[in-house]
Amino acid sequence: MWSPSSQPDPQQQQNLKAAATTLVQRLQQAGYETYWAGGCVRDQLLQRTPYDYDIATAATPDQVLNVFPHANAVGRNFGVVIAEQNRCLFEVATFRIDQGYSDGRHPDAITFATAEEDAQRRDFTINAMFWDPIAQTLHDFVQGQHDLQARIIRCVGNPHLRFQEDHLRMLRAVRFAHRLDFQLDPHTATAISTEAPRLRHISPERIRDELTRILMEAQRPGQAVWTLETLGLLRTFLPEVSDLQHQQQPPEFHPEGDVLTHTLMMLDDMALRTPALAYAVLLHDIAKPATATYTGDRIRFHGHAELGARMAESILRRLRMSNALIEEVCACVRGHMRFMEVQKMRTSTLRRMVGSPYFPTEMELHRLDCRACHGMLDHYAFLEQKIQAFEQEPVLPEPWVRGNDLIAMGLKPGPHFGKILKQAYDQQLEGSANSRTELLSQLRSKFDRRRKTEDL
Repeated sequence: MWSPSSQPDPQQQQNLKAAATTLVQRLQQAGYETYWAGGCVRDQLLQRTPYDYDIATAATPDQVLNVFPHANAVGRNFGVVIAEQNRCLFEVATFRIDQGYSDGRHPDAITFATAEEDAQRRDFTINAMFWDPIAQTLHDFVQGQHDLQARIIRCVGNPHLRFQEDHLRMLRAVRFAHRLDFQLDPHTATAISTEAPRLRHISPERIRDELTRILMEAQRPGQAVWTLETLGLLRTFLPEVSDLQHQQQPPEFHPEGDVLTHTLMMLDDMALRTPALAYAVLLHDIAKPATATYTGDRIRFHGHAELGARMAESILRRLRMSNALIEEVCACVRGHMRFMEVQKMRTSTLRRMVGSPYFPTEMELHRLDCRACHGMLDHYAFLEQKIQAFEQEPVLPEPWVRGNDLIAMGLKPGPHFGKILKQAYDQQLEGSANSRTELLSQLRSKFDRRRKTEDL
């Protein structure tokens, strides 16, 4: 799954590039045509720093193993060996032709081939070029450099065949287009629309990873999701999000339009992105179509936050998300409407809200939510002031009263302890007692009065 920590620092990048160059040199010195291949070539031509390097070579797996005896031959059947150079691992793939893709992902068989033939099996022209880091020369058999300059995502050869070979390439096309701010070639886009139903045969884990990368890497993730919708891809794995498009909202609160428009605006407005925030934005209003009611001239969505949390959990489990992400996103979806009441909340309730480990994500979700509709940020500003006030002490300090204290007062343990302890903690948070001693004294007086009443 995508993680920002997967990107190396500048020194690691330099070491990785040097190791990739040395690896190519060793194979060339052994007599084998060898180049960098794919995304690293694309990124270099775009003057971007590659984060990984794939190696393509005329050497067979056995020949690669002769040069790198300790390499891992785990992908030998597909012509792939994992070789180590300067403590860096590289995928070294023999030039090949793929023969058939019965499972919509892996070739049924391969035949070793030339570099030019290998280029013809790759997904997009901008990913099908080779670079010789020793001779400093580009090998482009598919007009990839032309498409880079024209800012176009175009399939190599017949786009229908490319997407039938590996269905996930349709999502990858959208990711590259929106990460690089390129346009989809019309024939490629048409083929995606035709082949989109095939995406239903892709494993949830692969869709999850690609969707997360789209949300994290796209320059405007809302526009990327809209592209998924217009090409018919979104409905194959997130029909609930597609259904947001036609759900109207009260114009006095949502002048921007329907729920999907609102959601996409929020996605585009994200600054510091995390997967949890992105999915919370994507799913925060997911239950509006299911809860929409029309009373007079007003549309209402009673209970959409609570139902939305349940729907979000179902969707995220379907995508095989981690339990930690599911818990955070669902908490944000469930609680996003309570921000309307923050200025009326008791101090103890506010402290519990601000003290939640998910509050930073909830706070940002609320800010984005407001900016994408009525634009009023008074609740947000109020909370910012409260946060500053709470910084003078722990937002949620250690409770002054524990169960042992109640037992010491002569109370018998039982289910009622939880309610008593919560009330005591509320008093502590509210500041109605200035110390542990004072709070215990208040509790003793309360219980003494209750006992006297019971005796009477």
